[in-house]
Amino acid sequence: MAPPAATSGLARGLDLPPAFTAVRLRERGDAFAHALRIAREAGAGTLVHVGRFDLVELAVVLEPEEPLGRARRAFFAGMAAVADALAAHAPPEKPLAFAWPDTILFDGAVVGGGRLGWPADCPEDAVPDWLVFGVMLVAARVGIGEPGFHAGTTSLEEEGFGSVEDVVASFARHLMVHVDAWGERGFDPVAQAYLERLPREKAGDRRAVDVDGALLVRHHGERGPPRRLPLALAGAPGWLDPKTGGVRL
Repeated sequence: MAPPAATSGLARGLDLPPAFTAVRLRERGDAFAHALRIAREAGAGTLVHVGRFDLVELAVVLEPEEPLGRARRAFFAGMAAVADALAAHAPPEKPLAFAWPDTILFDGAVVGGGRLGWPADCPEDAVPDWLVFGVMLVAARVGIGEPGFHAGTTSLEEEGFGSVEDVVASFARHLMVHVDAWGERGFDPVAQAYLERLPREKAGDRRAVDVDGALLVRHHGERGPPRRLPLALAGAPGWLDPKTGGVRL
């Protein structure tokens, strides 16, 4: 995975690394959809974000160097970067975890999720011109009653997170770290960063990420091939509410 191209850095309160350029949309914008539309022309490192108070919504353009079937593993770099960014600004006593493959949990409650897009006409064995990793996080739960009304979800506001802009900028920096590690040491460090936050079904489980992004799981003492969970990223993710366009609450 090639690192984002070097471009400009500051935009409306976002202190981004110099490898990124920010595109800010108005409140009704859709960061992921917009990034998909402009990805070919805008190029690697373009970070689209939406200026709204209830959601953290952003999407970043990547330019892979592997065929699509393998390049989708960029999803794990994006998820690891989101988790690292949240952990850097979260109360340390509360755990941050994933539910396979794309849901982000804070202290056991859903706070958002990630997604991946690619050119619809790109064959599995061809290198795509671009990928788009998108993430949506609940910044504040508005109009749904008192905190705790939806016990299975939470928000950054309720959990005591600070500035949304700091989380976005931190995501960009951590994404660079994981992309650089992939380029220098192979995919294993990225896979480990993701798997460290994916709870084991049973103590002693051995997990790995296959070359096509599938999760391989072998229970302690089992023989034979590991169980295989495909990386299903086509279509709308389960954490996305199609009625509101936000995270399911």
